[in-house]
Amino acid sequence: MKEKIEELVKKYEPEIIAFAQDIVRTKSYSGEEGELVRLLERKMKELGFDEVIIDETGNIIGRVGSGPVKVLYDAHIDTVMAEDKENWSVDPFGGVIKDGKLYGRGSSDEKVAIGCMIYGAKILKEVGIPENISLYVMGTVQEEDCDGLTMYYTFNEVFKPDFVVLGEPTSLDVYRGHRGRVEMEVVVKGKSSHAAHPDKGDNAIYKMARTVLNIEELTKSFKEDPFLGKGTAVVSHIDSKSPSINSVPYESRIFIDRRLTVGETKESALKEIESVLADPKNSEVRVLTYEAKSWRGRLISQEKYFPTWVLEESHPLVQAGFEAAKEVRPGEEVKISRWIFSTNGVTSMGRFHIPSIGFGPGDEWLAHAVNEYVRISDLPKATAFYALLPFKLKEKLG
Repeated sequence: MKEKIEELVKKYEPEIIAFAQDIVRTKSYSGEEGELVRLLERKMKELGFDEVIIDETGNIIGRVGSGPVKVLYDAHIDTVMAEDKENWSVDPFGGVIKDGKLYGRGSSDEKVAIGCMIYGAKILKEVGIPENISLYVMGTVQEEDCDGLTMYYTFNEVFKPDFVVLGEPTSLDVYRGHRGRVEMEVVVKGKSSHAAHPDKGDNAIYKMARTVLNIEELTKSFKEDPFLGKGTAVVSHIDSKSPSINSVPYESRIFIDRRLTVGETKESALKEIESVLADPKNSEVRVLTYEAKSWRGRLISQEKYFPTWVLEESHPLVQAGFEAAKEVRPGEEVKISRWIFSTNGVTSMGRFHIPSIGFGPGDEWLAHAVNEYVRISDLPKATAFYALLPFKLKEKLG
């Protein structure tokens, strides 16, 4: 089976690379993914997928096979901005190939992955899908704005898989978890007065400054997990309100990005911040909410809490992924590891407890970076992995 897959990957390699270039050239900022969805829809139909739909939120879903075990390959197809073109050495939407690398926004994070997934599914269909498996390929939207949100709607309204493979960049290693996240704000109230009479007011910035320093000290006590690492908190934004710049501010607000390791939750994170407020009586800590319209016009929202998740290394999906990765990367060291950042796994594994792993072309550190690229050599290996994995999974499941 491996030899058949490798032959077909080699046959289709020029198409895979050209399709990856087309994907990079198709701008798809969060909430503006419609053009790319249509491109992927055409390709899935052209390559003979058994079913292709676009759900109400705007995710594209293709299926091959009709077995009872549902395996989902997921890749988000939106990107962060790349309007700072003067800082790039190439056009971020040019699909430029240079020195064995495909450059452009979304090349590593993670639009190119779905191209490999689509061709992997086509090749799987050509060699013969294991009879007990249905393979789905989904391009999710708005992940960069709120990871896991549109996947959550799909799983509730369209279908729920039995296993999930995430296409976030893993350098072609197998990943099995990452820290969670909660996005919070702290608001402290003071009292305004003329800056010439500060004693008549109550300076909200001074109180918030002490709170910020308390948070910095608090981070030293966060839990640490041997696999996922230590929890963190970053105060990433601060502002204030006052009648004028010649007044004592009556309100100050900060934003906190709190990364959660094993054993930390939204509730525990909130309590920690509440415990270090400089003026608890006049302060409030709250979790933020995301709300926006998808490219299809649907208004969607979610509390900005993203659960921590880890799949045990002995799980059949992890082991199947590890064996498939070793076969498509002969002579190379394959690692089982984890992401530093967050993914749609916060929904698949974090909220729905569906066994999930990651395998994708590209490198995590290139996500959101200027001159983002993916190695061309990653593409055929990733495609072969996506075609081979269902066979490995069937073996592990017995």
